[in-house]
Amino acid sequence: MNESYIRNVVEAALLAAGRALQLPELTQLFDEHARPPAEAIRAALEALADEYASRGIEIKETAAGFRIQVRRELAPQISRLWPERPGRYSRALLETLALIAYRQPITRAEIEAVRGVQVNPNIIKTVMERNWVRVVGHRDVPGRPELLGTTREFLDYFGLKSLGELPPLAQLKAMGEINPQLELPGEAAGACAAEEDLWAAEADGAANSGNAAIDESDNLPGEAAGDDDVVEDEEPSADGHGSRGLVADARDSDPDG
Repeated sequence: MNESYIRNVVEAALLAAGRALQLPELTQLFDEHARPPAEAIRAALEALADEYASRGIEIKETAAGFRIQVRRELAPQISRLWPERPGRYSRALLETLALIAYRQPITRAEIEAVRGVQVNPNIIKTVMERNWVRVVGHRDVPGRPELLGTTREFLDYFGLKSLGELPPLAQLKAMGEINPQLELPGEAAGACAAEEDLWAAEADGAANSGNAAIDESDNLPGEAAGDDDVVEDEEPSADGHGSRGLVADARDSDPDG
């Protein structure tokens, strides 16, 4: 099959889909009797990436697949298409999300122990409604507290293929994006291992992580408030459809959090 034709089909699909597409999805676009192998699809993606190298868009691979997005450096200009001021997640929410990402699986009590304040239940509600965080199990201790972990949607939103691509915490703190008190051991390497364990548990139906019993529970009990507001107003920003920084650029929130 003509390589140019494959590239055109792949490009058109990524533009039309409005979401990331996996290799099998792209392969299924072609007639069964003339379906190119996955290697040909990947070659087309690489060719498109090279073609876009000097343009304002790029091919981005995330945990959800491949997508076409605006380059991050053009965000200030592209944001002018939306003159209204978008909401921005509060520091409290972002610190909580960072703790879950780097230390997962983690309980709310452990989050509170690091941050020194109680977790506002609206924060957990917001990140779960965004489908960035879910309950992955229960700690095997009295009370069986719920364990929180990130999802594939979390990776896709922040433009990551895996938790191993999370920026080092030292880098985040140097940029002033995270409270210096969050001294987390293991950083991305530990998070990546946790991610593999949790997603393997999904495939197998059950697994253990430390003292955790992994399950598919989706409910979080309420807890006492005592944290910052979930959302605060900031200046407009655009991130080109998904290449977002973990802590600084979590946008597109609902005003009510």
